[in-house]
Amino acid sequence: MTTTTTNTATFTADDELACRSIGDHNCIYRFTVLGRTAKFVTLAHYGKTLRVGIKVDRDGNEFCYPFGSYSMAPTLRATGNR
Repeated sequence: MTTTTTNTATFTADDELACRSIGDHNCIYRFTVLGRTAKFVTLAHYGKTLRVGIKVDRDGNEFCYPFGSYSMAPTLRATGNR
């Protein structure tokens, strides 16, 4: 049996990430990763500091909901626009 390694995306300090609003395609949220622990990522967003829980998708890539989890919440992925 051969073992394959996959490249999974994780949040790392000083990453600059962005995601779009679901309701307005021209609205882009920009974040800077200030730091992370095993379960939380600390983000900077227009002078505010957010501490958000990290989630992992089925491919092993990390993502989070910086403004909370609701029906049209933006999703910030570690594989996002850098």
